[in-house]
Amino acid sequence: MTDKDLISQQEARDAVESAHLAWTAVAKFDQEKIDEICEAMAEAALHESLRLGQMANEETGFGVAEDKREKNRFAAEDVWKYFRGLKTVGVVSETESIVEIASPRGVVAAIIPSTNPTSTAIFKIIISIKSRNSIVLSPHPSAARSIGETARVMRDAGVAKGLPPDAICFLTNSTLEGTETLMKHKKTAVILATGGTGLVRAAYSSGKPAFGVGPGNVPVFVERSANIEKAVSDILTGTCFDNGTICASEQSVVVDEPVVDEVRRQFSAQGGHFLNEAEAEAVAKVLLTPQRILNSKIVGKSAEYIANLAGISVPNGTRCLLADCAGVGRDFPWSVEKLSPTLAFFVVNGVDQGAQRCLEILQFGGMGHTAGMHTSSRDAAIEYGGKMPASRIVINSPTTHGAIGFSTDLAPSMTLGCGSWGGNVTSDNVSPIHLMDIKRVAFETKPVSRNAPGTDSIFKVKKSSQVESRSLENTPSKREKIAAIVDKFLRQKLSENETKQDISKKNVSGSDESNEKRAASPVKTIIHELNPAGMSGNSSNKTVLDFVSEEDVRRAVANGEKIYISAKTILTPSARDLGEEKDVFAKV
Repeated sequence: MTDKDLISQQEARDAVESAHLAWTAVAKFDQEKIDEICEAMAEAALHESLRLGQMANEETGFGVAEDKREKNRFAAEDVWKYFRGLKTVGVVSETESIVEIASPRGVVAAIIPSTNPTSTAIFKIIISIKSRNSIVLSPHPSAARSIGETARVMRDAGVAKGLPPDAICFLTNSTLEGTETLMKHKKTAVILATGGTGLVRAAYSSGKPAFGVGPGNVPVFVERSANIEKAVSDILTGTCFDNGTICASEQSVVVDEPVVDEVRRQFSAQGGHFLNEAEAEAVAKVLLTPQRILNSKIVGKSAEYIANLAGISVPNGTRCLLADCAGVGRDFPWSVEKLSPTLAFFVVNGVDQGAQRCLEILQFGGMGHTAGMHTSSRDAAIEYGGKMPASRIVINSPTTHGAIGFSTDLAPSMTLGCGSWGGNVTSDNVSPIHLMDIKRVAFETKPVSRNAPGTDSIFKVKKSSQVESRSLENTPSKREKIAAIVDKFLRQKLSENETKQDISKKNVSGSDESNEKRAASPVKTIIHELNPAGMSGNSSNKTVLDFVSEEDVRRAVANGEKIYISAKTILTPSARDLGEEKDVFAKV
């Protein structure tokens, strides 16, 4: 481990401790104060959206500065407007029978990627503070400067409205070791993980509640009834936005055979360029590394840049590269998630074949994320959606914009859950709701009472309000009933033993005197016969009982007396429970 790793780990520890202390103050803020702070932070981020977008583009080399500005605007403005009225303090929902009360979680560990650094930071800061948590950001090293500046801008605005400065912390020495320390810290409450598959898996294995996201590899199906011109326009808009760096951007287009010619014509007319077989193979070699993983050098790059990297020429103004693809899997590089304006092109016949091909694409690297479809048939859209193992099925819209809630009514979010398909805890668009615990105060609506004797169930639900309610506290439990049965059995056995001894004594003495005494005090008589001395070997004034029933315990409690028992004393279950509860036993 290097010195940098050690420094990063210590910084992470210090940040969590500071953020946790700040959280104890934030958790006490009322709704008005929380919303005032978030409003100020959102306004500050919106005001700086262009500058922060340019910083992110320059620092990482990914995407388009103007598109990053728009993503920043979306995170600062659209997200905040959507959640501004959300109650996150005190009673958040109330009916006659259930009252829901919001509780913050604590310190949020936020992992920020290099592909969408500033917009993701804005988003996670807003939803964390809105839900009355504090946050520690761990930036991708290649985007640390722009992420740190985003956090500073928002923190300064929040502090001016009363936010403790350490409610927003960010690591300046971010390493994998430091990030792991952050995620596993005992005072970290929840993790928001956006990044590579390995990092997300580390978040889930940290032992903390975690909201992670998976890869996209989004397929989109153009069905024969679609508006072809709009469909192609939407697909290009989605896959080209910020050069495809949003995980929900289209990666493959699957076309219904009857409209394939028109689809090709529209792509060519709107800036798409179809590669021939040799050109497609050349580009395939730069899409993946020799280890068959995505080549980071093409992520977020333009179509022309990728073509030049592959050594091929494309027309000026080319927005997207397309290549006919014969299959899905490791032997077909174009079928992977490429995070760039490059589309695999498939031809199928009908909804069933289209859904099957899209399923194969998702299974190869996008399970649970997003799928798209263009169609004029609502029934076909629902049929297709039912077959997709995806959390978001976007219809007649760019999947990039539809999945994040920009062009649909989905909750606006920069963190998209992939559900159990993708190994995630949720299939939702993550929001402030996921960063709160909800307590539910539940009032009785179905009174419970004991059934009549002879029925099978001990308890029943009263069906009429006219039936008198009985407290469970006064209703014998099943345990108590069993104890009473055992009590009765033991008394009977001892009584039989007593009778035998009476007969024996009567034969010897010819007197009924002992029986008369037993009638007056049966329990003490039995005790006397089983232990004639009536004494412990260690004491001359403590009568040790050999048998104790619940009745004996109740008598002792009423008289304020102790019951002396030894290891050989027989206690009925109900006597033991009541005696221990009332603390009447004394062992000698």
